[in-house]
Amino acid sequence: MNRVSSNLGNNNMIFHMRNRELEMSNKQNQMASQQRIQQLRDDPVAAAHSTRLQSYQTRLQRYEKNSHSALDAHRYTEGQLRHGVEVFQRVRELAVQGAHGVYSEQDLQQMAVEVDELLREMVAVANTRDGKGKAVFGGARSDNLPFQTATGNVPGAAKELITEVRYTGDIIRNMAEVAEGVHMPLNFPGNEVFWAENQQVFSTVDAAEYQVPANSVISLQGQEIELQEGDSVYAVMAKINDAGAGLRARLDPVQNSMVLETTSPQQLWVEDRNGGTVLQDLGIVGSPDDRPPHNLSPTAEVFGGSAFDMVINLRDTLLEGRSFEVGGAGLRGIDDAMNRMLGELGRLGAQSTRLEMGADKLSNDRLTVGEWNSRKVDLDMAEAITELKRLESTHRAALSTSARIMQTTLLDFLR
Repeated sequence: MNRVSSNLGNNNMIFHMRNRELEMSNKQNQMASQQRIQQLRDDPVAAAHSTRLQSYQTRLQRYEKNSHSALDAHRYTEGQLRHGVEVFQRVRELAVQGAHGVYSEQDLQQMAVEVDELLREMVAVANTRDGKGKAVFGGARSDNLPFQTATGNVPGAAKELITEVRYTGDIIRNMAEVAEGVHMPLNFPGNEVFWAENQQVFSTVDAAEYQVPANSVISLQGQEIELQEGDSVYAVMAKINDAGAGLRARLDPVQNSMVLETTSPQQLWVEDRNGGTVLQDLGIVGSPDDRPPHNLSPTAEVFGGSAFDMVINLRDTLLEGRSFEVGGAGLRGIDDAMNRMLGELGRLGAQSTRLEMGADKLSNDRLTVGEWNSRKVDLDMAEAITELKRLESTHRAALSTSARIMQTTLLDFLR
């Protein structure tokens, strides 16, 4: 026989009432947050899936933002390069006119004056800064102007003119991750964009019997190559040629010295690393205290110039009235420099198109992932409202029933 105390019904009623109030509170919290899952124990599997989806969606948002930043940088750089190409087209027109042979020396000198002004405009383009005050064509060293000019006396000129334009930036490309494992450049080093010819360095040191004295590291165009003690000059050249750094190495058959040449128009950027002296021993670089690209050995012969060198050469040739050379080496140098800039412009356009398409894809993917996550955690408001109304109705009915069944007496107040 079970004994039923006088408080059992009251306690049971209070217990179920509180449970119903808890259900109503949880449902109200879900409606306020519009999230079906308030705690992990509500649906552990869905919560785990939602965590992964939210993480992926955050990465997609970052990739999309990076894509738009890279696209803005590309468009700004493309605009500067287009202006540079227009300047070079005008320089080429003057070179073609000067090569006709029908103009007097005074006419050629007037053309040289305009070429010199166009040279200064090209230097201004190469030293362009973006909206953040960073040099566009300076590599990672973007706080300072990447191209420095030197002036001097030039035969036929009434004042000092620009005689040299030196690159003082670096070759580091700032990269932005625009997809999983996919990176796109944000900047373009000026010693590639504004270069006209393949650069060559001919050492004067006999290297036929050379061997690497100790384990060393050399850097070519920013790519490090490890050398082992005892490597011959032929092993060194093989490692350089197989590194894919955009350089070719060979042995000069006359002097048995090393020759380095870029495979595309750009400036050589070579140095010894970690205290090694291999390139210095081979006569390629000079003092280890000098930084690239101005660290080439003073005894080496260097060929291949920049776009500015081509314009300077054309200007000086016009000043001296040598129309035949204007149509020869002068015009060829201008064409080489303009072809290089047009190539960079085409590459910029292709990358910009890729970034636009990638950004659109990322936007669509982000929306799709958001829909997947919504199905996992979002609340069906119509269903939630119906459920809340059901809980409220049953709660009121329970309160009304308990009030009729559990009548209060004087003893309830005396207890």
